[in-house]
Amino acid sequence: MVTVDSDQPRITREPYIQEEPAVRPAVRPRRVVVTGLGVVSPVGIGAESFWDALTQGKSGVGPITRFDPNGYDARIAAEVKGFDPHDYMDRKEVRRSDTFIHYAVAAARLAMEDSGFKVRNGEAENVGVSLGSGMGGVGLLEQACKVLNERGPSRISPYIIPGMIPNMAAGLISIAIGARGPNLSTSTACAASNHAIGGAFRLVQAGDAEVMLAGGSDALVTPVVVAGFSSLGTLSRRNEDPTRASRPFDLGRDGFVLGEGAGILVLEELEHALCRGCRIYAELVGYGQSADAYHITAPAPDANGPARSMARALEDANLIPAAVDYVNAHGTSTPANDANETAAIKRVFGPHARGLAISSTKSMMGHLMGAAGAVEAIATCLAIKHGIVPPTINYETPDPECDLDYVPNFPRALKVNVALSNAFGFGGTNASLVFHCFTG
Repeated sequence: MVTVDSDQPRITREPYIQEEPAVRPAVRPRRVVVTGLGVVSPVGIGAESFWDALTQGKSGVGPITRFDPNGYDARIAAEVKGFDPHDYMDRKEVRRSDTFIHYAVAAARLAMEDSGFKVRNGEAENVGVSLGSGMGGVGLLEQACKVLNERGPSRISPYIIPGMIPNMAAGLISIAIGARGPNLSTSTACAASNHAIGGAFRLVQAGDAEVMLAGGSDALVTPVVVAGFSSLGTLSRRNEDPTRASRPFDLGRDGFVLGEGAGILVLEELEHALCRGCRIYAELVGYGQSADAYHITAPAPDANGPARSMARALEDANLIPAAVDYVNAHGTSTPANDANETAAIKRVFGPHARGLAISSTKSMMGHLMGAAGAVEAIATCLAIKHGIVPPTINYETPDPECDLDYVPNFPRALKVNVALSNAFGFGGTNASLVFHCFTG
């Protein structure tokens, strides 16, 4: 038996009665704009040189120089050229970290410079970094395995782990610029940077950050990765004609070309950007994602996953499909992917699919894996800003299964008000972003 001291206050258990239901006022998500672009790519470093190459239809594909590819089925790749990490990082940091981190930090610095934004005292906690990477520091890991086998465990650098883990690119960017807000990394294969951008978009919308550096980085032209993709049969084997190897949507496509690089977008809350009086490339208005739940590498034949990703992005943007002018396609140059994406576009856009301008910039810079979505989002923003759609080069023979307008071989002047950028990855993961011309 429990006794209660009568001098103690009694606890009443009467039900709480609320006279009027609590109704939260609808909160409109904050608007998010793109104010800075940073690119390290096989066709150029910096947004200006990158865009010049795309609009001229230049290919960044050539023979592999990162290692000796003799004996490999695929001996070509889209490598970054003329890049010196010491221009962007301390010598010790360069030595201790993988190339994908070098590219990421460089792209972040270029994006910050382009935006004119600096993290000042008092706002560091409202500035964050969201970065995607497909595999992280595989190159550094491969080197460490060689050291381990040849010289033993005592010779492994204490910096091997922080130099290769996927989140360290975001970590080093935050250290470099003093960003103390949200800091996160996504690893969803080729959709990683679209997911990273979409996640950053949500954080700014919700008020958890004022500014986010968002994008992705990968440096996967390494012996094991090239051998692995070759074994899967996904790489182009046009070794004697590298600049014509990546040919999305063309009947003669035989696989993708592995690329490398990084792309970073400065995403900023609209009022914050307007107060700075900075240039605005475009407004990010929609983000959609989905899963195929079908196969580890192959897309689902019904194209339902990519279609739902695009449809959800448009719904999030509160736009009808007919509002879209341009689609920057995932367009890998593999037989299955290009046909599948075409079917998904037809499903979402219906008759309007035939009026869309669609292009794959992978035709020029190969597949940048975890960085692909970010670099292609940058190309999409530049298409909106300049009123020019980059081409799909190497398009020679139409494929009956790919029968839409892929802006073949030459850029096209086009007023782009709304554009959609796709990224799909192994495991059936899909992410789509919708950008709108900023009109105030």
